[in-house]
Amino acid sequence: MKSPDRFCPRCGAPLAWRTVEDRPRQVCTGCGRVHYRNAKPCAGALVVRDGRVLLVRRGSAPYKGWWDVPGGFLEPDEHPAVGAAREVREETGLEVRPREILAVVVDRYGPEGDPTLNIFYLAEVVGGSERPGGDAKQIGWFGPGEIPRNVAFRNGREALKAWVERLER
Repeated sequence: MKSPDRFCPRCGAPLAWRTVEDRPRQVCTGCGRVHYRNAKPCAGALVVRDGRVLLVRRGSAPYKGWWDVPGGFLEPDEHPAVGAAREVREETGLEVRPREILAVVVDRYGPEGDPTLNIFYLAEVVGGSERPGGDAKQIGWFGPGEIPRNVAFRNGREALKAWVERLER
């Protein structure tokens, strides 16, 4: 787990551990503010075409070289569906329309990273030109029985599992 912060982002005084709301939390010794370590919101899309799902090969850490569901961190004022479509466009060049939420998964950004709240949509291609971009170095389409073993992040693996299970119903 990522190391806790040492100082209050509001006043700069040291943080100390206290029990707040029946959980161990860091509290500022100066202003008393509770320093919550909330999950960072993320969105991604399982883009499906002809029974195959789109994955991208990561070009940067964590999990450099592994396959991943297109997605990423949301901007502060961004709706998850808009963020998922933006991330797909940045990473693949494709314009997509998110259709429905497939999965919501709590995870971490890498083994030692910040907690994340990941919202995955099923999406369809509505335009654009396929090309890797952003931190994606390769694009691939995979059927339910062809999903690579090296899929980055537990949240992506769980979203893909939810997609396969949905197809089997």
